[in-house]
Amino acid sequence: MNLSQMTKDEIASFKNENEKLYNDFKGQGLCLNMARGNPCKEQLELSVDMLKTFDDGNFMSECGNDVRNYGILDGIPEAKKFFSKMLGVDPEEVIIYGNSSLNAMFFAVQCAFNKGILGSKPWSQCGKIKFLCPVPGYDRHFKVTEFFGVEMINVPMTPTGPDMDMVEELVKDEAVKGIWCVPQYSNPDGISYSDETVKRFASLKPAAKDFRIFWDNAYCIHHLTDKPKYILNILDEAKKAGNENIVYMFGSTSKVTFPGAGVAVMGASKENIEELKKYLGISIIGYDKMNQMRHVRYFGTYENMVEHMKKHMAIIAPKFRLVCERLQSEIAPLGIGSWTTPEGGYFISFNAPDGCAKRIVQLCKDAGVTLTGAGATFPYGVDPDDKNIRLAPTYPPIEDLAKAMDLFVICVKIAAAEKLLAE
Repeated sequence: MNLSQMTKDEIASFKNENEKLYNDFKGQGLCLNMARGNPCKEQLELSVDMLKTFDDGNFMSECGNDVRNYGILDGIPEAKKFFSKMLGVDPEEVIIYGNSSLNAMFFAVQCAFNKGILGSKPWSQCGKIKFLCPVPGYDRHFKVTEFFGVEMINVPMTPTGPDMDMVEELVKDEAVKGIWCVPQYSNPDGISYSDETVKRFASLKPAAKDFRIFWDNAYCIHHLTDKPKYILNILDEAKKAGNENIVYMFGSTSKVTFPGAGVAVMGASKENIEELKKYLGISIIGYDKMNQMRHVRYFGTYENMVEHMKKHMAIIAPKFRLVCERLQSEIAPLGIGSWTTPEGGYFISFNAPDGCAKRIVQLCKDAGVTLTGAGATFPYGVDPDDKNIRLAPTYPPIEDLAKAMDLFVICVKIAAAEKLLAE
């Protein structure tokens, strides 16, 4: 029965029953963490043999450089060829960074602030500048623009990607300099942008000539089903539209091999790449070429890396099913929440009744389960409806995940009942 259709007395009784269950959980002394999208130990074990790559004593790149030494600023040729396939660009349109795509994004924003983009005035000299932020979105994106003092504007997500009518209207403001995007299996909704959305992004005509789309394709091969989704290549579409400089593309192997010891990559037009390489050469002589070589030799081909991701899917897909099944059986009949059922990526986006997210997260924390903070999926940590909670099922063992979800649904029920009783 829908909770909102119950009488006040029935809701009060419902709340009391769930509070008893909640107190039982508090007595168990749980200490479970679902705050971040971390791979679990079993996933990390999948790539351990990569560490044996140099057992044969061969450290030479195909260009004749010893990867143990200095040099090769933008990545060894093998790595540029390999990762260009992941981004869908030419090797000349790639920079191989270190272990963090977030750091590569930060660097691109920093360069725009300090030096400008392709001859435009540095952003630091442009007065108040703005960034578009599809919501719910990735908290660490928002932290980057917040760090630089950028005004962030919420753009609602739709089933096909960000609200493009709104995007096209907002970019008429010359102060709007960019937008954050996770185009495939978005964080946290798991939405893959439609062909129309990608084409509209590629064809944008912003007032700011230095506007850039930060296209963080973090989950491009992170599928959860045997029928993976794919999106159009935005750089290809931008070239067709005569707009090739509008996009910076990013990716990494953080959730393919080892978080913190993966390889981050950037793809963009040759003009964009050449400018960023010029600035990059001031801050670093070259990134970890041994790690680049490890990845290329271990996988051999990009297709082998895609095949490797099926092993990840086998480990984490049951966890996603468990979460969705628990929500379907415990929350759906009561009408006290909605959620996404992603086909890839690392998260499930749960929408509680308005005004309940902070209460649910706090209840879970008090009983020993740490979730992503309420509001984290919005700029400045402020969810205007206080309803979105990002669930990250990948890290806990499935037995612990089951306990955490048992507690989570109880907390949702308590918070929803409290809200109805207060009305």
